[in-house]
Amino acid sequence: MKFAVSNIALTAHDHLAELERLAPLGVTGLEVAPSRVWKDGWDAAGIAAYRRAVEAAGLTVVGLHSLFFDRPHLGLFKDPASRAETLDFMVALSALCRDLGGRTLIYGGGRRRGELPATEAHAETRRFLSELLPRIESHGTVLCFEPLGPKDSDFLNSAAECRAVVDEIRHPALGLQLDAKALVENGETGPETFAAVSGRLDHFHANDPGLVVPGSTGAVDHALLGRRLKAIGYDGWVSAEQRLLSPGSPLADVARGARHLQECYG
Repeated sequence: MKFAVSNIALTAHDHLAELERLAPLGVTGLEVAPSRVWKDGWDAAGIAAYRRAVEAAGLTVVGLHSLFFDRPHLGLFKDPASRAETLDFMVALSALCRDLGGRTLIYGGGRRRGELPATEAHAETRRFLSELLPRIESHGTVLCFEPLGPKDSDFLNSAAECRAVVDEIRHPALGLQLDAKALVENGETGPETFAAVSGRLDHFHANDPGLVVPGSTGAVDHALLGRRLKAIGYDGWVSAEQRLLSPGSPLADVARGARHLQECYG
């Protein structure tokens, strides 16, 4: 398996120097939250400059996550104008991911259904994907619904539910992701969860509740999850999803997380 870290662990809008210190920690990938790089959108020159900095540091952009952090009005189940804006923005994100050299778009927040009945929510999701996926297919990216615990979403919580959508839609631009803390919160740490995605898993988030240093809460048995991934022959990216905890010295926390990942998933 290959190890990545999210740029949400780094200084917002000013972390190029920090990138240079990641590879010595055994990290070779960077997962990008666009809002941690650009405050007011991006352009071709900014994309190229950021990619050069990442690659000069000996890293590869894995993909994007935290897609709507700075655009909370976007997401599924919105009014027609916001829905159209969401579709256009997701196409732009896919192109950004491609131009940075990444592949995965991890779709977490922005999909609460609220009072909308589950059957209608699923129907709208099918319609939404039928419009989105053909528009991003040529980019070579894959959209993955991120499994979330019951406190984080009320739609597509479990890995099984996310997989069911992929099985129904069957489109090359729709992929599968697993999330460590969600597996625990949804009671899906058993071998059957991993067997069901064997040979199909596109990405794995190694995280703890609160997005603190992986392994620091004791709530997630990362060693167990590492064994589960090894059992299905997964050799893709394991990305530490941890937020910035110590603004004065972010790399110390990143180093702790990287060591734990290597111990449990390496």
